[in-house]
Amino acid sequence: MPRAKKAKSVSTIATAAMLPLATFTATGAAATVHTGGPSTTAAAQDEGGAAEVVPVQVTGDPARRFNLVVLGDGYTSADMPRFRAHLDKHLNDLWTIEPFKSYRGYVNVYAVEITSGESGVSCDPGLSSPRRTTPLGMAFWGGCKEAGPQRLLTMNSAAAKSYADMVPGTTSANRQILALANSDTYGGAGGTYATASGGNALSALITPHELGHSLGGLDDEYDYYQRGVPGGAYEGGEPDSVHHTLLTERQMRERRTKWWRWLGEPSESGGLIGRYEGGLYSTRGVWRPSRHSMMKTLGYYFDQPARERMTQRISAKVALVQAHAPNDAPVGADRVLWLETAHPTGHELSISWEVDGREVRAARGARNLDLARLRLRPGAHTVKATVTDPTGFVRDPAIRASAALTQTRAWNVDTRVETPPSEVPVGFGASTPTDRAVSTDDVVHAETTHPVREVPRIRWEIDGRVVRGGERSVDLGRLRLSPGTHRLTARVGAGAVREWTIDARRPTVAYELSRASEIRRRPGHPPEYVFDGPFTMRLTASDDRPGTVVGEFRVDGDGWYNYFGWPTDSTAPFRFTEKGTVIDHLSYGGIGKGRHTIEYRAIDASGNVGEPRTFIAVLR
Repeated sequence: MPRAKKAKSVSTIATAAMLPLATFTATGAAATVHTGGPSTTAAAQDEGGAAEVVPVQVTGDPARRFNLVVLGDGYTSADMPRFRAHLDKHLNDLWTIEPFKSYRGYVNVYAVEITSGESGVSCDPGLSSPRRTTPLGMAFWGGCKEAGPQRLLTMNSAAAKSYADMVPGTTSANRQILALANSDTYGGAGGTYATASGGNALSALITPHELGHSLGGLDDEYDYYQRGVPGGAYEGGEPDSVHHTLLTERQMRERRTKWWRWLGEPSESGGLIGRYEGGLYSTRGVWRPSRHSMMKTLGYYFDQPARERMTQRISAKVALVQAHAPNDAPVGADRVLWLETAHPTGHELSISWEVDGREVRAARGARNLDLARLRLRPGAHTVKATVTDPTGFVRDPAIRASAALTQTRAWNVDTRVETPPSEVPVGFGASTPTDRAVSTDDVVHAETTHPVREVPRIRWEIDGRVVRGGERSVDLGRLRLSPGTHRLTARVGAGAVREWTIDARRPTVAYELSRASEIRRRPGHPPEYVFDGPFTMRLTASDDRPGTVVGEFRVDGDGWYNYFGWPTDSTAPFRFTEKGTVIDHLSYGGIGKGRHTIEYRAIDASGNVGEPRTFIAVLR
């Protein structure tokens, strides 16, 4: 989706895409707010409809998390099940895309269900379509403007902020607002806030693209602004955009700038990371890292340069050190120092402890340090803990060393200070949410309470059998669990118990092709289908647990591509032709004559990725 048209020198995130559509008036209507505890009420500024805050995924205190606040517009009370279905589809697609998949544990998701007096949004699909009075004033054509483009879906930004403010603990610093319109028309926008239509076949892919703008500060890689109108030559100096350049690959390496660290590697969106002409709405004179990626073509993943930026921006909204032992005064050498950290979904953070500048190797990776065991010499000492995210998504040392991915805490320890006894009962604190199944690749964590002279020990069990875990986590990927459903149990103290369901059954996907002129089968080889012209493919993904299952396919080893049906109809199969089918000036399904390998797979709501399967298609 384009942001507002900008000058050729692209250096700032455009916010004009979120132009106010109407004056917003507070009416003070009462709205119910659910926060996971007793219901409370808050004043909701709207155009006559009530609003309800519904926690969708809560991983921790919103003041210490990245909060995705999703608003709905143009949904009447009768439409609200439709909003919930749209939201479920958008989120489940989002959790299959890195880095959202790996950092799902950093994110709280809250839906604000805003009841609209009218169904739908303004100027949908045309400028002559009705103008509707809705709480967020969402409208296509950039706010019903002839200059368009049609797919630019804007809203009243002041209204959006007022509704988002209903979610306790969230602020503009720790949240991202996403608004879904009750529409099946393709559209969205990115800027301060992100918007997307709720029900189009491609809608769930619009959301991560617009979050790329709004959260990541990424730019469009389109070589046009108005579809069907070539963008012309780029004019201006070296772009500030991290994924656009005027430099050659050699110059990037020599100057150690832009995406030089990724050059030559297979792109997460297909092909190799290199230098591809076109971007920033220009056809010529500016280059991007990949032939196609999320910011160029919906359906593909973010490539590595974009993924690195998104990882940085998500992490920057979440403190790596969530809580720690008090350090505002000297502490005694007879107590336990502790940290509570953020927890990525699929890997551990790196933790090191130093005493007077020397690493305590025995405490490497631990979130607790028992000072009494160190037998410190009398006097004053400095203890420092360093927490670093070792993710392979980041290669820039400056990003790695930034507060987004590295944080330290220090304590002054004085052996003359005696720690008074405390009556802190042993029990659990924050943990991986227990209200949804975890996948076999997840790292499940549980924090405990913090007695001053004791490190509570967690006992981990799977299906009643003790398993070896870390101090505060267990990496399920190392256990090679048998297919099926398992029960993970954590026990601490005199009887505190925390339990999770492990979904260890991978999703499946079946394919259905249009009639082939010939089918060839050989033992030990994928089936081969011969077509004399265009053909269609329908993928049907399924799982043994509830939730949206996302299908994907790729052709001849290119990037994995989201199976969304067909751009004009999510229930229609995907169509392959020799030169592709042009829809709204974009081409879909171009495959070329010859023999092609098509792989397909599915990703379930728990995050399990199914084993890829293959068939051969021959177009002659």
